[in-house]
Amino acid sequence: MHYHVLPWNQLVRLTTKLPLTLVLAFALPLAASAQDTTGDDSTVIYPAGYFGQWGPRTAQDMLDRIPGQASTSSSGGFSGSGGNPSAGGRGLGSGSGGTDILIDGKRTAGKNNQAGGLLSRIAADQVQEIQIIRGTSGELDVRGSGQVINIVLFEALASQSISWDATATMAQDREFIPAGSVAVSGQSGEFDYLFSLRSNPRYSHNVTHERSILGDFTRNDIIHEHRINDRDNNELSINLGYDFSSNSSVRMNALYAVQDSPTTVNRITNNLRTTPNSIVSEKEDNPSDRDNWELGGDYELTLTNGARFKLLGIANKNSQNSTRERYQLQDDAVFQKNLFLNTDSFTEERIARGSYTMDIFSEQNIEFGLERAETILDSRLSLGLLSTTGTTSDAVGGLVPQSVSNANSRVKEIRYEPFLIHNWTISPKMSLESTLVYETSEISQTGDVTRKRNFDFIKPKVDFRYDMTPTLQLRGTIERLVNQLNFSDFVAANDDQDNDRNTVAGNAGLRQQTQWRYGFKTEYRLPDDAGVMSAELFYADHQDVIDRIDVSSSDDNLQSANGNIGDGTEYGLDLKASVRMGMIGLPNLLVSPSFIVQDSQVTDPFLGIERRFQSYIRGQWRLTLRHDIPEWRFNWGLQNFDRVDGGLFRYDVDDIEFEIGDPRYNLFAEYIDSRGLTYRVDVQNFSNNVRCRRRTRFVGRISDNILEEIEGQCSGSGIDFSLRVRGAF
Repeated sequence: MHYHVLPWNQLVRLTTKLPLTLVLAFALPLAASAQDTTGDDSTVIYPAGYFGQWGPRTAQDMLDRIPGQASTSSSGGFSGSGGNPSAGGRGLGSGSGGTDILIDGKRTAGKNNQAGGLLSRIAADQVQEIQIIRGTSGELDVRGSGQVINIVLFEALASQSISWDATATMAQDREFIPAGSVAVSGQSGEFDYLFSLRSNPRYSHNVTHERSILGDFTRNDIIHEHRINDRDNNELSINLGYDFSSNSSVRMNALYAVQDSPTTVNRITNNLRTTPNSIVSEKEDNPSDRDNWELGGDYELTLTNGARFKLLGIANKNSQNSTRERYQLQDDAVFQKNLFLNTDSFTEERIARGSYTMDIFSEQNIEFGLERAETILDSRLSLGLLSTTGTTSDAVGGLVPQSVSNANSRVKEIRYEPFLIHNWTISPKMSLESTLVYETSEISQTGDVTRKRNFDFIKPKVDFRYDMTPTLQLRGTIERLVNQLNFSDFVAANDDQDNDRNTVAGNAGLRQQTQWRYGFKTEYRLPDDAGVMSAELFYADHQDVIDRIDVSSSDDNLQSANGNIGDGTEYGLDLKASVRMGMIGLPNLLVSPSFIVQDSQVTDPFLGIERRFQSYIRGQWRLTLRHDIPEWRFNWGLQNFDRVDGGLFRYDVDDIEFEIGDPRYNLFAEYIDSRGLTYRVDVQNFSNNVRCRRRTRFVGRISDNILEEIEGQCSGSGIDFSLRVRGAF
């Protein structure tokens, strides 16, 4: 284990210039009048009547009115998309440390079909109350979460609700995109159900301008690129539940989604090295098809002694086929294909988890169980280039096939996690949750690379919470985290970030990045439901940090891949507030600022210098406003995102990238008519923010320090306008 002194002096320097709005949000509410919110010291309860003045239509509408949970996104505040197993989101784990959502105290047996996505499909008149659970308890269906939101529904003998919405979006280039959904939810005796069908196309038109100079600072070229992605996204989801008795229940979930995501690219390169300047015109036709499905179910039994047994299973599969074909305009006005790159892959995941919870002493209980997860990635990559040597093949679009290392591979992981969780309510004000997880796994790779490895980790965690007063909670956590490996890092893949490089290499020798993480958080709930404020200090000691490493086979063929580069540290301060502006006569104006400032340090493998983690955001500022005017049946709001620029670098074997971006602003306005129809206008990115990148290329490795080229690139996707109509019957 590594020990480091927490760099408090650096942290103080980072926070000496906090945004004025955040400071005011922490200071102004102290004048609020006192009236405790319903609930005990660690649970805040919002009954259905609390939301009556705003006329909410869905559970998400209700949650948006609670301080600390507000969102102005058109789709609501929580995403229903689960972890992508090919990107490292495998298994279920014992707690995210963030916010988890339960429906009637139960966790949804799904990853891509999670409870958060259900909130916009649950009618408000079905909700009895919303509980914000800040403590820990053996009664909860999730553990290790910073906060749990429990949506409690009315028990009804028979009820049914049909909700629908229709959306029309217009992009900056006047492209029209229709979307819509319909959901049927209800209850009949002990059986409850929710069926949802959604069509949610996404369209983006990204315009990029790039200028570059050579190593001797003479002009090189100017590139203008238009990239259009026109994505269809259709999804069917089903959620079913049945109570056999008061102490026995089963729930089933299913999801099927189809996505057609073609991308077209038009690129013009003006070569400034020739006189007169020469023009190269290219286009790309890049189809991409994806479909994924998921089935999940869980059974729960509560015994007469209060003990609880639970069994959960999930299976899913994600298949994707993407092709990149590039053409160059010739002198005879004919486009000639010069690149074919196809990636065909699927990811499968099967999870089984069983647990048993029982009381052992007064105010103490334990949960023990076992989780098994099997994940498979099967990836195939084929590359064809225009060449005067070699034999063409229809398999690569009529071009000449090229050899790519580690292009065809199958990666499989089988992981077991026995776990033990002890929960102790020390007093009405104090609780302690202790977790011990043992992870053992086998990762095997076959195909172009054959390799098998075994890993074992012990992952302890301690979570202590103290309710100093009914409104002030202190929380301290110490835990060891093991980041799951990203399966796509094991195999060769398409490089869509660099037009001068077709593929990126895979690395079959990756190890998991681990960390010891320490956190201290304070949360203060203002009197009279005026808002909530929190501040969290965190420090992490990382081992086997994953970043780019040199995997070149020769100096003439430089290549890099994600690999382990050593140990690193991370620390920061996260401030959040959500305040009703009653002190200035606007109790229905909810202001929610947040600011995180952080830093990290690791040794760069290429230059040997101390630097931040790859693509590490130095800090981020967010401001959300929501103003309800109940007498007008109207509400509006805005959202602002901004980063602390100047610290986001990416180091690679032969180039260094630096990135900055403008603030982004979103605006919405919503009106509910007398029939209950909701009309909502969204203006996304009305600031028309632009992101810029500087890429410095070198001759050979960056350690040789021989400048080859400096590229300056800026891109933006413009403003989107949308009108959404929503109703229920």
